[in-house]
This record gives sequence, structure tokens and C-alpha cells, in this order.
Amino acid sequence: MLSIAKSALRPSLARAFAAPASSASLHTLPDLPYAYNALEPYISEDIMKLHHTKHHQTYVNGLNAAEQSYAKAPSVRDQIALQSALKFNGGGHINHTLFWKNLSPVNADGGKLTDGPLKKAIERDFGSVETFKKSFNAATAAIQGSGWGWLGYNSASKTLEIVTTANQDPLLSHTPIIGVDIWEHAFYLQYKNVKPDYLNAIWNVINFKEAEQRLAEATK
Repeated sequence: MLSIAKSALRPSLARAFAAPASSASLHTLPDLPYAYNALEPYISEDIMKLHHTKHHQTYVNGLNAAEQSYAKAPSVRDQIALQSALKFNGGGHINHTLFWKNLSPVNADGGKLTDGPLKKAIERDFGSVETFKKSFNAATAAIQGSGWGWLGYNSASKTLEIVTTANQDPLLSHTPIIGVDIWEHAFYLQYKNVKPDYLNAIWNVINFKEAEQRLAEATK
């Protein structure tokens, strides 16, 4: 059942959620592609350390434990009972693995959306980049509790759409192009309860080059 669910994931998600080959080959915490303080002043070093080494690591540990329990489960009933743990921890691992690559320091082109396929698609589907950002921020800030805001590619309509997911649910209805974590652990130490300030700031460190590569892969 678990292998079937994984095979249904889109390619970028499947790579992040690949089944361990053996009990000795488990999911591991990926390294950040930049230093913990590299996203300052928009995301503080303290937040990045806590978010990466504590929260993401917890999802990795939980996913490994759930998969090991699933492999040893004596019945389908016991396997079904593990689905929520697999979904929560697996989604947390998938989402955060994408999120780290989704960010980039300002001195490494973070926040810079240059002319190209992604910008053209955003302008086509939202009217302008600024309109897109405002709509994205409004939808993401409106999430009740914890969740994620996404710019996703709809393969059926061949358009970009703003989508939200609850808790750590991964985006399965669309190919994720840009994802923003709106859990409090992603911003509270710096922005307290003012979600709009965090959402406005994060665009300064969004890795649009990575997002454009995801769009190119989705539209092949």
C-alpha cells in the first residue's frame, strides 16, 4: 500500500520521499544549501537552526519509525493504523526538503525573478507578479492553524494556481513550484504572530531559479 502511494507522487515529490532500500538505508536530514545566517535579515539564524535541526529532523525520525513499523506490521489493520503517522511525517519531510531549496540568499539571486518562462506564466495567469504575490500572501495568511501556501502547476489546465494544504499535507493535486511554510515555527521567533510581515519578507529570499526549474520539469 505504501509503495503504491509513493509511486503516485509527482517526480519531484517521489525523489524526496523515496522508500529506503533496507533497514540500514533510512531517510536522512538533507544539508542546507546555504549557511544558517544566510537568509538574514528576512529569516533569522535562530529560526533556521531550530527549523532545520529540530523540526525537520523530527519529521525524518518520525517517518523512519513509521516506515519501520509499517514493514513489521502483522496485519492490514495495523498498517492502516500507521497511515496518519506516515502522512504527517512523510509530508513534513517532503515539504521541508522542497522548502530549503525554495530559498536563497539575496547575494545568490534570492528574490530575483528575471524574464523567462516562470515570469511569463505568472503574468499570464495572475496579471502581474505583484498581483500574484498579494493573492498568494492573502490565501496563505488565511490558513486556519498550520499549513502551507503553494504556487502549483495544474497539469490538466496547464496553468499556475495558488493552493493551500493543511498541517504537513504534501501538495499532490498540483506540481509544487513554490511552497511557503506557515507553521509558527517558521516565523514566530522573529515575526511573532504577524503572518503578513513574514509573508512579505520571504519574497526577498525566494529562489525563483529553482522554481523555474520545477516549472520546466512539470511542463516537459
